[in-house]
Amino acid sequence: MDSYTQYLIICPLLFLGGFVDSIAGGGGLITLPAYLLAGLPPHLALGTNKFSSAIGTSVSTARLALNGFIKLRPALICIVGAFIGSSIGSRLTLLISDEVFNKLLIIVLPIAAFYVMRNKGLSQDPNSYVDKTDNRTPLRIAVIAFFIGGYDGFYGPGAGTFLLLALTGWAMLDVRNAAGLTKAANLTSNIAALITFILSSNVDYQLGLAGAVCNFIGAYIGAGMVLTKANKIVKPLVIVVLTLLFIKIVMK
Repeated sequence: MDSYTQYLIICPLLFLGGFVDSIAGGGGLITLPAYLLAGLPPHLALGTNKFSSAIGTSVSTARLALNGFIKLRPALICIVGAFIGSSIGSRLTLLISDEVFNKLLIIVLPIAAFYVMRNKGLSQDPNSYVDKTDNRTPLRIAVIAFFIGGYDGFYGPGAGTFLLLALTGWAMLDVRNAAGLTKAANLTSNIAALITFILSSNVDYQLGLAGAVCNFIGAYIGAGMVLTKANKIVKPLVIVVLTLLFIKIVMK
């Protein structure tokens, strides 16, 4: 596939990924398949997607931090756990052949999509959970960050949603604090995995930068839309992109 066609696939889909992520979360369910649909091998697609994601996540994380959404102590616990987990997960990914990874996608993608779409509205209700933390909370945060960071390094889509669900459901944080920690852990796991993929020469910087710009524009526009109306188009968008990817994988 020539580079011009790759940009025609990646730019609009990364725009949609940012749009979806700003509304309901789970934008990675579109952005990673976008690079795969553009013909990038799985490892190169993973690395390039991490490059794009790290840029966008850096902006949103900084914004939350400046507005006081991220508490230092639990954030440090999250960062350490996510960094270690993601470093291990991304190294494990490199041990798997492209053929095996494509087969794993057929199993993992629908599972991740199901949970993300099923819980996409969680972060929109700030009163959904009440903070019920105790002295076991730091350990729970560390365990959550490590395992979901490992998943993010190994594969990724839906990691932010899984983090938010675990931090509110098991660590018993309120949604405001959980959202801040989710961004901190997500950024850390992206960076840890990105380092691994850079060292193994699995990043296409030109495609990744173009994708990051389009992703940012999509997120900016999506953030300004009325959620109740925009949410109606999120699920169909994700389903269409995943269906195209399944067809591409099966036809190989």
